[in-house]
Amino acid sequence: MASNNNPFAQAANNWDLETLFADLASAKGKSLTPTEKTHLCGLLCGYSPAEIAEKLHKNVKGVEVDICRTIYIYVKELVGNSNGKVENWRNITEWLDTAGYKNQSSVKYQVSDCLSLDIVVKKCKIMVRKCDINIDKNELIIDLNIRLATPLPAEIISTEKLEEDGDNCQN
Repeated sequence: MASNNNPFAQAANNWDLETLFADLASAKGKSLTPTEKTHLCGLLCGYSPAEIAEKLHKNVKGVEVDICRTIYIYVKELVGNSNGKVENWRNITEWLDTAGYKNQSSVKYQVSDCLSLDIVVKKCKIMVRKCDINIDKNELIIDLNIRLATPLPAEIISTEKLEEDGDNCQN
């Protein structure tokens, strides 16, 4: 439920805001302002600029102009569509969804007697932090650091259950 302080709090449930804000700050060249973050969250919640202005008790034209001069520009830069035109505010959420910023059901669990889990990754961002190219040897070496965070169902988390199931699987 949205609070009066943050009427667009539900955006955090559907979007990877931490990564999105960091990537937009990189496109902008500095951190997003609290107002920019609020307006973006409003768009991500499916509100039009006019509805965002209404919820924030602001002037509609002011919010529209602010979003056009800030959020639209940063998002276009981020998704590689800097020459594209934002014909509708919904383009922003579509572009960010296509770019992988929308949270998805990324984990499937199938629990057997031996506590095996099948995990299906539906969203993946790969960041290459180190890349060595050796032209003499025709080598390309890329070091990847993979972090996979998956929530587990509450009934599986118990250490006792894990140990017990581990013992059963070894028999």
